[in-house]
Amino acid sequence: MKASNISQLNPQEIESAFATQAKKMADQTAEIARLKNQLSWFQRQIFGRKSEKQLQLENPHQASLFEKKVEPSVDQDDGITIPSHKRRNKTQRSGDEVNDSGLRFDESVPRKIIEMSAPELDGEDADDYEIIDYKETTRLAQRPGSYVVLVYRRPVLRHKKQHTLSSTPAPSNVLEGCYADVSLLAGLMVDKAVYHLPLYRQHQRLTDSGITLSRATLINYIQKAIDLITPIYQAQLDHILQSKVLAMDEVPIKAGRKSKGKMQQTYFWPIYGEEDEVAFTWSKSRGTQFAVKQLQGFSGTLLSDGYPVYTKAVKQLNAKDEQVTHATCWAHTRRGFENALAMEPNLAQHALDLIAKLYQHEKHIREAALPADKALEYRQNKSEPVVTEFFKWVYEQRQNPELLPSNKLLKALNYAGERIDELKVFLTNPHIQIDTNHLERALRVIPMGRKNYLFCWTELGAEQLGILQSLMVTCRIHDINPYTYLVDVLQRVAIHPASEVADLTPLQWKKKYADNFLTSDVTEMG
Repeated sequence: MKASNISQLNPQEIESAFATQAKKMADQTAEIARLKNQLSWFQRQIFGRKSEKQLQLENPHQASLFEKKVEPSVDQDDGITIPSHKRRNKTQRSGDEVNDSGLRFDESVPRKIIEMSAPELDGEDADDYEIIDYKETTRLAQRPGSYVVLVYRRPVLRHKKQHTLSSTPAPSNVLEGCYADVSLLAGLMVDKAVYHLPLYRQHQRLTDSGITLSRATLINYIQKAIDLITPIYQAQLDHILQSKVLAMDEVPIKAGRKSKGKMQQTYFWPIYGEEDEVAFTWSKSRGTQFAVKQLQGFSGTLLSDGYPVYTKAVKQLNAKDEQVTHATCWAHTRRGFENALAMEPNLAQHALDLIAKLYQHEKHIREAALPADKALEYRQNKSEPVVTEFFKWVYEQRQNPELLPSNKLLKALNYAGERIDELKVFLTNPHIQIDTNHLERALRVIPMGRKNYLFCWTELGAEQLGILQSLMVTCRIHDINPYTYLVDVLQRVAIHPASEVADLTPLQWKKKYADNFLTSDVTEMG
């Protein structure tokens, strides 16, 4: 407003004008702070570290990377003798190299020995030389493709007297009438689920190796193979739902056509059992009714993030005479305060420091391998006072009128303050973990795969992918070779009693069949 115009206004109008300008400036200040925080978040996503581990920046024993050491004066004689430089011997190795004499591999890796002749043994003076030893140079090589065609040559016999013909029957195959050996089926499934290699890339690799197959044939192979292991997946899911503690989350995956040129958004529901088993159930949405459907028959404690659907699902399950307790994740609570560091560094850091104490206590419990009763006692003596102090501080800060609704800190405070009971559950149950990080590590295969194959063309494909990933991720958790496991169970499922299908889940398979697993005929070729 111009000065000439101000002189014509009465005091009330001047006060109103200044109030309007002050409000406008406050709004602009808040908008600038919001944009700065948003810019800081984007910069961290691109250039910053992804780990959520809190760094100890003020460590007196930690030397600075950029701190310059004080050079002693030339004229100063302190009597210190500087040792001479010692050159490292080239033959000294740390044990981590992969070179001519340091290549490490186990017995399962095929080896080809190439015999080399010495020119001296072929000359006129060959009788003057004798071989006393051999030196070996080892190199790691790769074949363009490791596909092999197995030809079963079976004799056809004619009975001389009866004039009849007979032949040895061909070995049984996993998929009758199919050209694919069990090794190929297992390889296709492992490449798809474990190494996130889409089928069209596998098809290209087959073509480059001189093998002609249609892509539809490969899809048919995998679908039929997954049908064989579906009962194993169902047995594993049933066993997971018998756990007393479950961790659960949801992961998006596009599957099926929504309209022309658009795919519909669907969801996996990864469920982590107390015996380190994972099941990726699938649904068209992540609404409450679908969460309730995944948890049918479960009684115990459900650990999840702060998504409100889980709270509603627990209420519906308890209304159906189920006994489910809801616990929430401290790592998700912590992330809100970490996002507020740029806007409110001191207050947000105070919250992070309190939560860090909880994680220090959990680290002690884990490293000391405390039994359940001792772990519960330790949590109540050490962690409970920290939790009480944290929520008291949260309540006080939420009363601060200076925190605007757009402030990241206020959002983090509201997130924690609305979930007090759920965040305290771990203090009364020693079997509950403080966060869902173990589940997030297990479900990482879905976003990793999504970066490669982008979507599932059909809803059935998404459901079958979840079945396959359930077994593959569980194999990885229990240190089982996924290829070895699939080659065995694909052959064993046809001869195994249906009532004992639970024995073929990775957890039980490792105990019963890992030392004597079935192999393919291609293994005999070395």
